[in-house]
Amino acid sequence: MFTLVNRGSGQRYVVPAKSADEATVRLLLGNREKESLTVYTDGFRAYGPLDDDESFHRESVIHGNGEYVDGDAHVITCESHRRASDAWLSPHRGVSKDKLTAYLRPFQLRRQILRKPGREALKEIVRAVL
Repeated sequence: MFTLVNRGSGQRYVVPAKSADEATVRLLLGNREKESLTVYTDGFRAYGPLDDDESFHRESVIHGNGEYVDGDAHVITCESHRRASDAWLSPHRGVSKDKLTAYLRPFQLRRQILRKPGREALKEIVRAVL
């Protein structure tokens, strides 16, 4: 599974994938609106070829080297969202890859509905109340 977070909109997605390779990563990142895309990743080997691609600007942190945050580069939001999806799936005690999407759809919907507003939204709410 891949976890994608749009830092602009705050949207978060857990995407089941049959393989974790360069082709899958390119497919996931291929549907974008902007010409160039900044991708923040960990040190997973499938992301390596993105360094040579002019369509992407890749910034990464390598947890194995003790890096967890480097400026704007971090994957903390992805990791926490992934842990939440693991907790959601754990009562089912193993889900077939073919059925994974069906199990993740309610998780995604629940997370969208119950998600706390971001810092900017909270500032707007406070301004409106005061």
